[in-house]
Amino acid sequence: MLLQKGGVTWKSSRYRLPPSRSIWIFFTRTRPVLLVAIIASVILLWRALSGTTEELQKFYCWGPTKAPMDMSAIEQARWQAHLQTPIIYNHHKPIKVDSSTIERIDLNPIVSTPKAAVNNERVLILTPLKDAAPYLNQHFDLITQLSYPHQLIDLAFIVGDSKDDTLAVLASELNRVQKSDKIAFNSAMIVEKDFGSDLHQDVEARHGFAAQGPRRKLLGKVRNYLLATAMKPEHSWIYWRDVDIQDSPKSIIEDFVAHDRDVLVPNVWFHRYEKKDGVLQDIEGRFDYNSWIESEDGVKLAAKLSKDVVLAEGYKEYHTNRTYMAKMGDWRNDSGEEIELDGIGGVNILVKANVHRSGINFPSYPFENQAETEGFAKMAKRAGYGVYGLPNYVVWHIDTDEKPGNA
Repeated sequence: MLLQKGGVTWKSSRYRLPPSRSIWIFFTRTRPVLLVAIIASVILLWRALSGTTEELQKFYCWGPTKAPMDMSAIEQARWQAHLQTPIIYNHHKPIKVDSSTIERIDLNPIVSTPKAAVNNERVLILTPLKDAAPYLNQHFDLITQLSYPHQLIDLAFIVGDSKDDTLAVLASELNRVQKSDKIAFNSAMIVEKDFGSDLHQDVEARHGFAAQGPRRKLLGKVRNYLLATAMKPEHSWIYWRDVDIQDSPKSIIEDFVAHDRDVLVPNVWFHRYEKKDGVLQDIEGRFDYNSWIESEDGVKLAAKLSKDVVLAEGYKEYHTNRTYMAKMGDWRNDSGEEIELDGIGGVNILVKANVHRSGINFPSYPFENQAETEGFAKMAKRAGYGVYGLPNYVVWHIDTDEKPGNA
């Protein structure tokens, strides 16, 4: 193709383009172009209307889809929440503790309820021992018959200052019991601790008036050592049980926890068999005079005594005129009857574990002129806990040939 002389110019090129009218007619009257335009418009409109409601609100709606009067309280709260920017103050990441020397103990789930067995509440049976070899076989015969689930019971004993074979007999009996799947308990502990006691164990020496102050202080110390060593975080109930109980109901734990009391004791009697007119008769003797209700005479007497004196109950040297639970009740009557007490004996006590955890123990010193279990009752009541006895619920103690009332 030959170009004009002088090259291509706009003037020369304009004459080569189609007229403007022809171009206009092409775009306005040509059907393919019109069809393309219609299709493009439809596509754009479809994309605009096919978004979700959330997308429409996100990009186009700055308020709820309902009128305020039609919104529920929850919907209004949700909407208002979007209007506020959340602020986190003093935010900390969780702390990871991976040291094997750190232990976490949560006491919040440990409770003492009237349905202890149903709630799998653990019971700790505590028994102090000294020269107790003759009574251990009978003791284990009784506790292995307890109907409370044995897998929820832990045993603990403290042995000290014994002159007989108490430790060996105890170890033998525990070994026998724990080997049997039918009667074995969850665990057993033997604590050995000598206190240098030279108090005699015969009846006259143990229960004579002169021995009561030193004896009760020492017993308080023994109980506290055992309690501090054996009680664990998982225990809900502490059951103090003497080794020289002769008989008691198999359901005694369930019976006692059902009362839901902080501190609860039974009445303690003993069997004594004597011949009368040639016939052997059972004399039901009253044993424990340490469970009592305070009297005005007792309060006045304590006010006159030195704070260092332990007021031994049941002896003619001190006339308190207190009301003794031992002289009340009858095992033939309603065993569920309760009375409130100010002092208790230590033959059989059920205590909610949190009472002990709160610092209520057995004073080995005069506390309001009382020591050991009687001091424990005084201390518990001072702290606001309830101390109760069951005058018609009888636990039988061995006959110690004592005179009625220890007098």
